[in-house]
Amino acid sequence: MNLLSIVVPCFNEEETVEIFLKEIQKVMGDSPFEIIFINDGSSDDTLRKIKNLANTTSSVKYISFSRNFGKESAIYAGLKNATGDLICVMDADLQHPPSLLPEMIEAITDEGYDVAAARRTTRKGESKIKSFFSRLFYKLFNRISEMNLVEGATDYRVMTRQVVDSILELTEFNRFSKGLFQWVGFNTKWIPYENIERVAGKTTWSFWGLVKYSIEGIVAFTTAPLSVSTLLGTIISVIAFIYMIIIIARYLLYSDPVQGFATIMCTILLLGGIQLLSIGVLGKYLEKTYVETKNRPIFIVKETNIDDK
Repeated sequence: MNLLSIVVPCFNEEETVEIFLKEIQKVMGDSPFEIIFINDGSSDDTLRKIKNLANTTSSVKYISFSRNFGKESAIYAGLKNATGDLICVMDADLQHPPSLLPEMIEAITDEGYDVAAARRTTRKGESKIKSFFSRLFYKLFNRISEMNLVEGATDYRVMTRQVVDSILELTEFNRFSKGLFQWVGFNTKWIPYENIERVAGKTTWSFWGLVKYSIEGIVAFTTAPLSVSTLLGTIISVIAFIYMIIIIARYLLYSDPVQGFATIMCTILLLGGIQLLSIGVLGKYLEKTYVETKNRPIFIVKETNIDDK
């Protein structure tokens, strides 16, 4: 039977890791599996509880970072250290239901798919504002990017070794896994499920954190915002030239003096705002280029038990 490696990023998940292991054991039964918990610089008791699980359960491995590097780095570290023929990425809070695992594995082993990925069909339990901006992100991303993200797509998926090896070849520092999973291609079966609340604890994702993550995804996979800045500049220049012709014509034909202090101030503020926005967009891309050229490691491991087994 194929060994399933389950990669589980953890940040302050002390209340969920033990429950997560019990659920996986219940679903997997006698099927061979390993769980790789990645402690992403947790400030609570997550690491101690993971180490206790590793001491009592041979299938549990762990990697602990020297600090919080982010979920994307944790996913990369887990994929890099997974040894299974099939590799799964899922969250520890059980919002990714383990009950889907048999169907996902069957999609690959029996139906010939390379990836079996879960997508949420509902957003029950989320605030209306968060749901609105989430749907807006998918529409905007798909419109301005050459790729097509499936709405409701999650990081929860089972992949073949070939797919994971392809993802690991993408060693960029600024990572957006949903985009990377889509970029490498391969045949994917989408498995729908309804949104599930956390089994315990509180989410570490804030609204602004999700907004920032969305911006990272857009910047990572499209240069359309740079083109928008150029387009805005061209349109405003044309309008300004036409307006200038109108003012000159009015003065020559009707001796109409130039008036309108309020109009001038509004125009200056509008142009200034657009210029600052364009510089900000350019600066964001320059920032990503700057970080990539440093070639810093994606993560730093403080301790692990993987070499001990």
